Amino acid sequence: MKWEPRRTARYYYLRFIRLQGSPYSLAMGSAVGAAIAITPTLPLHTVLIVGVTLLMRVNTIAALMVGTVFSNPFTFAAQYYVAWKIGDTLLPGRLGWDDLHDALALVKESGFVESVKAICSLGIDAILVLLAGGLVLAIPLSIAVYFISFRFFSRIRDKRRKKHILN
Repeated sequence: MKWEPRRTARYYYLRFIRLQGSPYSLAMGSAVGAAIAITPTLPLHTVLIVGVTLLMRVNTIAALMVGTVFSNPFTFAAQYYVAWKIGDTLLPGRLGWDDLHDALALVKESGFVESVKAICSLGIDAILVLLAGGLVLAIPLSIAVYFISFRFFSRIRDKRRKKHILN
């Protein structure tokens, strides 16, 4: 069976427009999903998205769908690089390219235990730099996603109302 990207995209688009809820709930869920997905908290994305959307009482499914769009195997490398660049600008000297390069070189040349030690040697500074960069990315992205998706879901709701009135 051949994978067809257009067909897959259409399938998820149709699922997205069929989501039920108020435009506010759907848009806010989308914004939460985008914000969390763009941060470098990869193993925790789903847990964080579900937790935050349940606390905020916004649409969890919209958040998970948008989160998948922004955080997937095709976007990870670019996300982490941009988060590192921004974080390094905000917190200079904590995680420079030389530190990162040396740790990656050690990972390439050594075994598993030494690789883990090399990565752990970057420590809390790496987490701070990446999270700072990720948060700077998340704020404008989530605002943009909120307004775009609110408009999108409002139009869908209006079309449904007009169709219901005509029938």
